[in-house]
Amino acid sequence: MATATEARRPDYAPLTQAGHNAETVLEVEGLQTYLFTRLGVVKAVDDVSFSIRRAETLAIVGESGCGKTMTALSLLRLVPNPPGRIVSGSIKIDGKDLVALSEPEMRDIRGNEISMIFQEPMTSLNPVMTIGHQISETIRLHEDLSKAAAMEKAIEMLRLVKIPEPKQRAKEYPHQLSGGMRQRAMIAMALACNPRVLIADEPTTALDVMVQAQILELLDALCRDFGLALVLVTHDLPVVAQLCDRCAVMYAGEIVELGPLDVLYHDPGHPYTRMLFAASPDLAGLDEPVLSIPGAPPRLDRPIEDCPFRPRCDSAFADCVVRPRLLPIGESHEAACHLNTRVPA
Repeated sequence: MATATEARRPDYAPLTQAGHNAETVLEVEGLQTYLFTRLGVVKAVDDVSFSIRRAETLAIVGESGCGKTMTALSLLRLVPNPPGRIVSGSIKIDGKDLVALSEPEMRDIRGNEISMIFQEPMTSLNPVMTIGHQISETIRLHEDLSKAAAMEKAIEMLRLVKIPEPKQRAKEYPHQLSGGMRQRAMIAMALACNPRVLIADEPTTALDVMVQAQILELLDALCRDFGLALVLVTHDLPVVAQLCDRCAVMYAGEIVELGPLDVLYHDPGHPYTRMLFAASPDLAGLDEPVLSIPGAPPRLDRPIEDCPFRPRCDSAFADCVVRPRLLPIGESHEAACHLNTRVPA
């Protein structure tokens, strides 16, 4: 039985190309993804930049509709067109810009260099194909293996993600597996070709608490053992607290704060981050009331000249009529808020 460490890809190595951080795996710069609708242009992802290192976990958090999933889909060039498309920016893995690749070239990258675990396995898995067939088909798409060899590797991947009786489960269909097993099968499929970057979009949605904990523990162990860079898209802040190294807080299609999780929790640089954590029942202290954020996010099909959070912010002041930029406010910590540059009276 192969362990995660034994299954580690042999070609994993720090990046050595000139101009790149030796540990950086994924670099996103100025990413803009727009939806062109009858109501106008919706700026779903607006000038998003971040990077992630090998074996690091970065969470992307925020309210529904803030651009989290659209950012994740953009990273794999899976934004439905029409109505959406990437209009600007770069997405680099190992120095290669995915935005500049043709669709055939991108198909070689998906599942091989960058993979995704989707939110709902039952809509992502083919209901008329066995689990083993689906995983082995993914393997054969990227590796020159026979059907028998690919199926054997698929069974090993099911064993790696701790599915009991993997040889038997490989012969079963998605509806024959529990929700937790289907999610494990999705993880096995995503890792089958040893990607450098793994994106997980709400990976514990609709799972019970015990299974959630098991899936998170599995993801953490596999990413550390394989040296994977994990981008976790979620609105579940306790999941972020359990699993992530850094956190990117999104609001109205842009990142408003980015930094180490403990810094964002104890010393947030943006009022939205503070209010978002305060609104989580699991993160609020026992003696602290759970708060709600008043109002609603702005419409993204209309121009936003001031701070997007200003109408809902309890700390807004005169300077907030000018849209803030994401600026450094500490070591590895950035925030887009005028409060950080305000001169005390």
